[in-house]
Formats: sequence, C-alpha cells, structure tokens
Amino acid sequence: MNAGLYLHIPFCLSKCDYCDFYSLCANDDTMDAYLAALKKALRFWGSQSADTFDTVYVGGGTPSVFGAGRLTETLDLVRRSFRLTTDAQITVECNPSSVTKELADALSVAGVNRVSLGLQSAVAAERAALGRRSTVRQAETALTLFRNAGIDDLSLDLMLGIPGQTPQSLRESLRFLEGTGVQHVSAYLLKLEETTPLFARRATLSLPDEDTVCDLYLQAANALEQTGLRQYEISNFAVPGFESRHNLHYWLCEPYLGIGPAAHSFLGGRRFYYPRDLRSFLQSDAPVFDCIGGDKAEFCMLRLRLTRGLSDAAFYARFGEHLPKEMFTAAKAFARHGLLTADGDTIALTKNGFLVSNGVIGKLISTL
Repeated sequence: MNAGLYLHIPFCLSKCDYCDFYSLCANDDTMDAYLAALKKALRFWGSQSADTFDTVYVGGGTPSVFGAGRLTETLDLVRRSFRLTTDAQITVECNPSSVTKELADALSVAGVNRVSLGLQSAVAAERAALGRRSTVRQAETALTLFRNAGIDDLSLDLMLGIPGQTPQSLRESLRFLEGTGVQHVSAYLLKLEETTPLFARRATLSLPDEDTVCDLYLQAANALEQTGLRQYEISNFAVPGFESRHNLHYWLCEPYLGIGPAAHSFLGGRRFYYPRDLRSFLQSDAPVFDCIGGDKAEFCMLRLRLTRGLSDAAFYARFGEHLPKEMFTAAKAFARHGLLTADGDTIALTKNGFLVSNGVIGKLISTL
C-alpha cells in the first residue's frame, strides 16, 4: 500500500477572516529559516521511511507565497529523499493573487502536476465578506498561467453558506466554475471557528439559515454533477480520474506522513502530529504521539464519507471479519428515508444523507 506525503507551508500574506488553519505572516528571513528546518525534517524522515509515496501535497497557509525558489528546493529534496512512484500526484495549493508566470513555470519544471486554487466564490461581495483579497479575474489568470506551463490538473474551492449567499448568487459561482473547465471542485460548508474574526462578528452576519444552507449544498452538488464532475466524497467532485489521490489516502484510512507545524501523520498504525507552533518546528522538536489509529470505527467513519461507501468486502479485507448484521439493520431504516443505500454488501450515503452525516454515521458505527 502506497503512502501520501503532506508538507505544511504555514505562511500567508494576510489571514482570511474565516480561516482556522495554522498560518501567519512572515518575512524572507523567517521563510528561509523555515526552509532550512523543512529540509532537515525531510532528510530525517526520508532516512527513516521504507514506504513508497504516490502523492505529495503542499498545503498551508499559502504555499505560493513561499516563493518559486523555496518550493523548487523543497520538491527537489523530496524526490531525493523519498521513494516516489513514477506517476505520483504532486499538488500545490495557491492563492490566485500570488501566482505569477515565474511560479507556474517553476512548479511545472519541479514536477508539480496538480494545483488547487482558493476561489470560495465568484461573487465579489461574498469574497469580501470572507476577507478574500484576490479577485475572480486573478483566478482566471492563474488558471491560464498554469495551463500554459503544462499543468492541466486544476482544482478550485467553492464555499457554501457564506454571509449573504443565495441560490441566485451561488448560481453565478457555479456558472463561473463551469466556464473554467477545471477537473475538480471542493465544495464545503462555511464553519465558524471560535478563533476567527468571522466568529467574533457572527451576530452581525447575514448568514443563510440551516434549511437554505442545505438547499445550497444540494444545488451545488447537482449542478457540478451535471457539468461532468462526479461527487466522490461529501465535499469533493471530480471528472473521473482527476480525484485528489492524496485526500483519498485519508478517507481510505491509508498511511500518510505530514511534516510542518500542525501537520498530522498516520504511519504504522500510529497517529502523531507536529504542534501548531512555528518556533517548535524551527527548533526541530519531534512530533507528538496522538493515538493508535485505524480501528474499526474510524475505518467505517472515513469510508462512509465517500460516495462509494463502506463495503463488507473492504471491512473483511482489513479486519478479517464481516460487518455486523445490526449495522445493515440500522442502515435499512435510514434507507427508507432516502439518506443512504444498502444493498447487502455496501452502505453508501446519499446527498441528503451527507447533510446529516454525523448523526447517520454515528448511529451506524455504534453497532460495531
């Protein structure tokens, strides 16, 4: 079984009002120090790992602000330190406003073959409400630059439940997405995290109510599938063959290594993480053990996020036993309400089921 490699670049030009990911603003000296620490960690883990990696995902933060030179050095060392498959999917996240021709060309030369761009909305007022500073025009330009550089596997983020968002404004964003011809869209619901400025202003926000948010999700899911992007996970849609193979490692409960502050790993059945602390990483502090992972409940929970669902065959292959009959009995009750399908071997949530996935999945795994 191949593994995935995640590298966290914890830097942004500015912090978006909704973002709870570990990131901060930094100058060149700090980013140079981070590059040195990252290279040290890559050499260490490369010497320790016997795994073969078929995905590399550079996330953040905003990796594109790290600069073409630093990203190229990082990816070059990845190739020299780790065993990568010849068809490894190598993804870099970018903010449209920090994409230049130099960056696009450098990433292509460095072997990057997939880029994920933060769009969130094609409506200017909605982007402003989120604190997004790049424009739709910049997103269009970024897509062109990457395609001209030979990177054709492109993904855009779409956010649902934005302050002021309506079915009509969402339709505008969906039309824009269709016009770009991207092969992948991540469409996720806005969550107000307590540490964010948006949460602090929540009483003043014109947020869609719960029923409207559900309608927006179904509207987006149906529209994206009509344009040829098949839903394969609660929040992800792709032209067949263009799924995020790295994220599939997470949902299939497969091994992955995360390097950088706030990065998590699952290797050898153990979960561990680097603290959300830049200074700690610069000092080469070791990651912290979290727990033993990959048990039956976790395996089922992650598989049920996927449209392919949880199969008895996959469960048996992993654990040497069948799913309990009680799980299929519980599933049939949900199936009568259109929340999932259960065919005797596989349980798979429907779009309506994904809207209440926490409750449905919790009930199912309680039968283990």
